[in-house]
Amino acid sequence: MSGKQQKPMMPPINCIYNYLQQQTTVTFWLFQQTQMRIKGRISGFDEFMNVVVDEAVEVPVDEKSGEEQVGRSTRLGRILLKGDNITLITAAEEEGV
Repeated sequence: MSGKQQKPMMPPINCIYNYLQQQTTVTFWLFQQTQMRIKGRISGFDEFMNVVVDEAVEVPVDEKSGEEQVGRSTRLGRILLKGDNITLITAAEEEGV
């Protein structure tokens, strides 16, 4: 037995709730949509991980470099993302959006 203690795993729904409470700007990577990502603030979600996103912005991604092209972003306002389409949710980097 190792002396290293493991952190208890946080359920995904709790992670989303923390982003909601802290009004963190997050980036959504979308299923089979590698050429764009969505950034915004979570304002609600349900048990299926459908997410309401405020101040949503569609950010194109360069296919070769994988870098976000923030200068070519499109503002979307408030949107609903179906949980089926979300591959990854992460806190957004502060620069850009």
